[in-house]
Amino acid sequence: MSKEELPVNETQVENEERRKFFGKTALLGAGAVAAPMTAAMFASMAKAQAAEAANSPVIHPGELDEYYGFWSGGHSGEVRILGIPSMRELMRIPVFNTDSATGWGLTDESKRIKGDSAHLHAGDSHHPHMSMTDGRYNGKYVFINDKANTRVARIRCDVMKTDKMLTVPNVQAIHGLRVQKVPYTKYVICNGEFEIPMNNDGKSSLEDVGSYRSLFNVIDAESMEVAFQVMVDGNLDNTDADYDGKYFASTCYNSEMGMNLADMIASERDHVVVFNLPRCEAAVKAGNYKTYNGNKIPVLDGRKGSDLTRYIPVPKSPHGMNTSPNGKYFVANGKLSPTVSVIDISKLDDLFSDKIKPRDAIVAEPELGLGPLHTAFDNKGYAYTTLFLDSQIAKWNVEDAIAAHNGKKVNYLRQKLDVHYQPGHNHTSAGETRDADGKWLISLCKFSKDRFLPVGPLRPENDQLIDISGDEMKLVHDGPTYAEPHDCMIVHRSKMKPLKLWPRNDPMFAETIAMAKRDGVDVYTDNKVIRDGNKVRVYMTSIAPTYGMNEFKVKLGDEVTVVVTNLDQVEDVTHGFCMTNHGVQMEIGPQATASVTFTADKPGVQWYYCNWFCHALHMEMRGRMLVEA
Repeated sequence: MSKEELPVNETQVENEERRKFFGKTALLGAGAVAAPMTAAMFASMAKAQAAEAANSPVIHPGELDEYYGFWSGGHSGEVRILGIPSMRELMRIPVFNTDSATGWGLTDESKRIKGDSAHLHAGDSHHPHMSMTDGRYNGKYVFINDKANTRVARIRCDVMKTDKMLTVPNVQAIHGLRVQKVPYTKYVICNGEFEIPMNNDGKSSLEDVGSYRSLFNVIDAESMEVAFQVMVDGNLDNTDADYDGKYFASTCYNSEMGMNLADMIASERDHVVVFNLPRCEAAVKAGNYKTYNGNKIPVLDGRKGSDLTRYIPVPKSPHGMNTSPNGKYFVANGKLSPTVSVIDISKLDDLFSDKIKPRDAIVAEPELGLGPLHTAFDNKGYAYTTLFLDSQIAKWNVEDAIAAHNGKKVNYLRQKLDVHYQPGHNHTSAGETRDADGKWLISLCKFSKDRFLPVGPLRPENDQLIDISGDEMKLVHDGPTYAEPHDCMIVHRSKMKPLKLWPRNDPMFAETIAMAKRDGVDVYTDNKVIRDGNKVRVYMTSIAPTYGMNEFKVKLGDEVTVVVTNLDQVEDVTHGFCMTNHGVQMEIGPQATASVTFTADKPGVQWYYCNWFCHALHMEMRGRMLVEA
């Protein structure tokens, strides 16, 4: 590519123009000393500076961010926490992956949480969403899906750890995920994206596409068990909820039930399927369902003609589904159409009573640009839609778009901002709740060529922070990020109350403590070795800079379980346990108990040590496992 063909960095051009301007004004000022600044001029400058500082992305040392951002880690399988507006990465929460720092996927506690999928070491995390009360984030849980292995996990926000994980039966590839907003998050809703036979046992015809189905999955948020599922026509992509606890809506990009690209994009219109939650619950209570694949999960029939659902035709291969914070509209984003479809939620009662036709629920279909994928909202009536093919964010006014749909000559499109490049999801600060505040917008861009130092063929992706507090969007920060951060959500720090120390009775390690009690061990005071044939359980405490046990003896081939309890009561004094040459390591937070089981498969002296820096004498915090041949 020649220099002339390289993309223009508009920010650099703007900065060059500003430098020229300030250079000229400096020269003018040097010759205009006789024109002193007035008090009014000082006041005006101070007011402008205060306004700029109020929404500045600069967070100085010792200052705290105003928001937490929860990012999906994409095919890293994790969830990341960023501070906003600084865009500093604060924490990585392992979920569907294996993490050597914390021992997630290695410890006995994490394997119990992962359950039937403990043997899987990879995942593809997509949509993190926080539990709500009355349409507002409550800081209790974050839920996340694994598209790769058809799982949903729950993260406790008091400790920022995964505490529940579910493999969803009867479906394949969990994609779109949202929570019930009102009156509280009783349900987590997620979609089975890929179509499979309902009895997918390999015994019936595998090629009979007519037997393939996708399911809408309703999960109990507390028990993390599937409450019921709804069978649909076509497939399911993204979903969102209303603010009345009544309706969910999901996009479908494969109404054709095509098995290849050409067939999947043949129709000019696909659809949005709307689910009536009270009717679904009533059907389950009445027993109007079937079960499949040997499990007892109720599967309702929500195909076309059902009382449980309505199908609204929209163009073309729709992707994102987003609800406006005022609770009035669902917005379906067209992907292969330059339009988004605005569905009036107040018309859905009439749609379900058959007083109107499906397309009558659509009150606007503004044309925004090429490749609309997702829409976010502020608190001033504006919507922000990512245009994947145009590499832009389109800012538009929802009510003006409705007026234009009704024939009025009004310009609903306010601004298009270039982003770099190919944006997917975007999110505004608290924009998926009643608390949308119109301060910040995140654009999650899939490509970053020319934005950062080159690092080889695999490039980082680009999270961009945009100031939306004024009349125009302003790009204020680029943030390189790894392994497709598919989606994010933003919550004000006032909603979050994370713990500083672990409670001693925490359910995360309650089963491990119960095992110790059966062995007659108090994990907070005892340092003991329990031998049960070729199974050895080693209980030890830790307090900086020493373990409660400096050595223990086992036989070659023994199954060894090491249980460590951190007695430190000072926040941020985390200990670790690493057994050299055995692939064993884990984190033990202050007042926590953690355990790991492995085979002593190497004879002789095997050292263990603390692998989380905890003290000036941290290097001396070690001990020996003596393995007799």
